[in-house]
Amino acid sequence: MSHAVPVSYAEAVRYRLDVNRLGERLGAGEYVGAARFGLQDTAPRDALIGLHARVEGCEPSAWEAPGLVQTYSPRAAVYVLPERDFGVFTVGRMPLGEENQREIARQADRICRELGGAEHRGGRGNELRSACWSGRLALRWTTSALYVREVPAPEIDFQDAHLELCRRHVEAFGPTTVEAFSWWSGLSRPDAREVWKLLDGELLPVELEGREGWILAADEQVVRSAPAPTGARFLVASDLRLFGQDRHGLFAAPGQKPRIHLHDWYHPHGLMLNGEIRGAWGRKGGKVDLRTAGPLSDQDRAAIEAEALSMPIPGATMTLTITEMEP
Repeated sequence: MSHAVPVSYAEAVRYRLDVNRLGERLGAGEYVGAARFGLQDTAPRDALIGLHARVEGCEPSAWEAPGLVQTYSPRAAVYVLPERDFGVFTVGRMPLGEENQREIARQADRICRELGGAEHRGGRGNELRSACWSGRLALRWTTSALYVREVPAPEIDFQDAHLELCRRHVEAFGPTTVEAFSWWSGLSRPDAREVWKLLDGELLPVELEGREGWILAADEQVVRSAPAPTGARFLVASDLRLFGQDRHGLFAAPGQKPRIHLHDWYHPHGLMLNGEIRGAWGRKGGKVDLRTAGPLSDQDRAAIEAEALSMPIPGATMTLTITEMEP
């Protein structure tokens, strides 16, 4: 691995947090920029909390702001995406095999005929999820119901969509691997490798904790110079992948391994304090319950309380309970 450029774990995490806008917040209303890599909305309003962690003065309606759209990810989670990139996150996930493409087109045709030009409450199971890759269907998840509507097919070249999706993955999760890209994109391993090869000229091999990964060559200096975040951020579970989730603890990968011993079914999310995971939290309505590893300084407690109480949960008055656990 002598040809690979060494990158430390700390550098990798600082870079991922910086490029995912979890360091310095974007300005008020910059929701499209905050959703550049897609924001998972698995638990009610996770994507809204993700926007809150990235944008100043986040509003309760931010998840449906102009310029944003929703669709399925490969694993049945709804994602909030930039509308201008809809084709990247739909067509870019299409399998490369022509027969599979034709089946997805047939599924989309059936659903569009059933919709008849109107928005309908969802359902349709796996067929709707795969039909979304056609780019002809968009979703609206209100947390109590899922709605689906037909939209114009994206005007994007098939190969360009796949290349840009791969580029976004490497930008968001680098150093990363083709295996991680396959899992994240929903493409089969053979298809992911084909797309990865097409991006080869833009990639730089690196060594991360004895493992080989890749970053965008254009981002090498950003990886080296990304600043350590300061202050408190309440991260939803999907954002914990930025700290590494594969069996080596390095890359985005299957599963949601607990980052610290405080995580459990009710506390699946992470408190990031000055760039490190220092607590686990859960929420029911406006009630946030936080466990921290060890005692907090008065300054850290004030920052954490301000973050929690400013969460823009629609119709909720926010409260925070903090339990300082043994480290």
